[in-house]
Amino acid sequence: MNVPYARGGFIAFAVAASVAVAGCGADAEPKATNKPATASQKPQQTPSAPPEQASEEPAEALVAIKGAKGIELDIHSVDRDAGGFLTIKGRLKNLSGSVSAIPPQISGDETEVVKHGTSLGGATLIDSVGKKRYYVLRDTDGRPLTTTNLDSLGPGKSTAVFMQFPAPPASTTEVSFQLPTFEPATLKLS
Repeated sequence: MNVPYARGGFIAFAVAASVAVAGCGADAEPKATNKPATASQKPQQTPSAPPEQASEEPAEALVAIKGAKGIELDIHSVDRDAGGFLTIKGRLKNLSGSVSAIPPQISGDETEVVKHGTSLGGATLIDSVGKKRYYVLRDTDGRPLTTTNLDSLGPGKSTAVFMQFPAPPASTTEVSFQLPTFEPATLKLS
């Protein structure tokens, strides 16, 4: 009794498989000449995505902050979000004519942050009116919510960076940005 059912199931499977194979063979040629081929061309266009990302950053930095050994931090955006965070984005650049090591001091001196590698974890925002200092946020494992694994930059090279802080109150319109080994700078908040 089980054997005829198994044979019937096998025959149905064989018929379905042959229909599927025939269907694949019939569709293979039109797909090569129709729109699915243009869909495969879109991933080839993704190398042009970085220029689009570059166009998202303003041509000029909001502020350029000089650091040690020819390193400069250009801040391109300071954005509050609805979740109560303030995100700073920019580029860390090497303006010198030789390879510059990223100073480990920029990670700060907190053991939990330092153990995750060189980062911008030592950055702070100071609200002098509200008399508060804001540190880079950390996740539950102590990793700073900022660019990490910074090592060195070749001559004339740069890398995109970000830092995330708790947002100061809406009434705070400017803060002092401080990063070890860099000059302090004033950032306007909108």
